[in-house]
Amino acid sequence: MNAVTTDCAPLVRTAPAWLTPLELTALGAIWGASFLFMRVAAPDFGATPLVAMRLWLGALVLLPLLWGARRSFPPALWPRLALIGAINSAIPFTLFAWAAQRAPAGVGAITNSMAVLFVALIAFLFYGEKIGTRRAIALIAGFTGVVVLASGKVAGAEVGPAVAAGTAAAFLYGIGANLVKRHLTGLPATAVAGATLLCAALMSTPFAIADWPTAPVPLRSWLSVTALGVLCTGIAFVMYYRLIARIGAPRAATSTYLVPLFGVAWAWWLLGEPLTWTMALAGVLILGGVVMSQKR
Repeated sequence: MNAVTTDCAPLVRTAPAWLTPLELTALGAIWGASFLFMRVAAPDFGATPLVAMRLWLGALVLLPLLWGARRSFPPALWPRLALIGAINSAIPFTLFAWAAQRAPAGVGAITNSMAVLFVALIAFLFYGEKIGTRRAIALIAGFTGVVVLASGKVAGAEVGPAVAAGTAAAFLYGIGANLVKRHLTGLPATAVAGATLLCAALMSTPFAIADWPTAPVPLRSWLSVTALGVLCTGIAFVMYYRLIARIGAPRAATSTYLVPLFGVAWAWWLLGEPLTWTMALAGVLILGGVVMSQKR
């Protein structure tokens, strides 16, 4: 995860009452699975080749939408898109892939949830937005959860470096979301996502080539990176912005709450990764902070 959010006019669409919760759950499950796929593929590909392929596949899914809105993207806008692509995709994706080589998938999924809190923190520190008592408490709870998570061990191994990498990635998501909100408002959201992914893919390619694996890569890792790029990046972005158009950004963002739950569940079910008490406690603290930070 993380979706690039831009303000766009909601579209009035009718849909069965059951469709929205189903799509929100499916989106949370898909984004939760992204940490499973990274955990499987990262040891065989390495972080930078994995990320480059993920970005290219995601960008290709969104390319038709970007092409259709190409007149909205003058040449002068592309350096800004490239910067946001680096901050919001290339670097955080690499950090999560690096973490996936060193810690269970659930660790990355839990730290990813901090992005919502970092959006509020960055807006407070650099853009003068009020944070309020409730959000301040939410931030304290979230950071306490990170400390608890970093202090734990899984199967006797330290996960602190992976937690630090995941938290740094979430911090970059917080910066990226604020930049998008203030500098790309009014542009077609899915086209912006395609443009930033394309820029990030171009930037990541030289590093991927330099670090390309020399040993044969198993089929399951190829399938994982394909699912990561096509399903968890490209198709998930389309689903997310479709939900924004129908129900608005605040309600669509509730899918964030489901990502760590599915991330941990997929890893436990399919990879046999344990759920430790530190992961559970950290998840409660971080998710509780995320819920508390949202407007009533």
